[in-house]
Amino acid sequence: MEHEFEWPEEGQRRQGREEEGEEEREPKWQRRQESQEEGSEEEEREERGRGRRSSGNGLEETFCSMRLKHRTPASSADVFNPRGGRITTVNSFNLPILQYLQLSAERGVLYNNAIYAPHWNMNAHSIVYITRGNGRIQIVSENGEAIFDEQVERGQVITVPQNHAVVKKAGRRGFEWIAFKTNANAKISQIAGRVSIMRGLPVDVLANSFGISREEAMRLKHNRQEVSVFSPRQGSQQ
Repeated sequence: MEHEFEWPEEGQRRQGREEEGEEEREPKWQRRQESQEEGSEEEEREERGRGRRSSGNGLEETFCSMRLKHRTPASSADVFNPRGGRITTVNSFNLPILQYLQLSAERGVLYNNAIYAPHWNMNAHSIVYITRGNGRIQIVSENGEAIFDEQVERGQVITVPQNHAVVKKAGRRGFEWIAFKTNANAKISQIAGRVSIMRGLPVDVLANSFGISREEAMRLKHNRQEVSVFSPRQGSQQ
């Protein structure tokens, strides 16, 4: 029988080459593992980013691309009375950046001797700047104390605290103002008019609360059929 004889030096060289091949293959496997780990980390970062973007209730606008202006033409008024005037509200629904500023605005235009229904701000303070004309503003605290009752005109600034009742009446030249409120979606509750709190109360409750007759309570409850802007009564004088 013939046996293949291998010199010791050749066997050592072959074993050395095999070990070198293993050493060369190991870095490749490590590189693949590292690339997979990097890919998984990148996916996790993307998931976290998507989570942060979705936390804003779908609002993907940025400060750089958000609108900073909003026009309020007469056609966009929230309340309009052809004989009394109009009220337009700007809040986070039509100007989203106000959600971050926690502010909203109200523009009021009253015609000659018209009245903006008495109401109070439920969740905000209000700073009123008169832009045109003249009128009268009355403010009453939650305790029924009159804290302001004066004639005002263009250029004046009046502060109306939260939960204080306020009523505005235009003068002969009309009355216009802009009110800035400390809430992105400021709400009011009316005391008079077709959508007032009085309309939702039973007549007997009104009569007992104010100490008046049922007939007077009926007149108080249904004194105005208009919503928020009351047209002047005939013969009204400022």
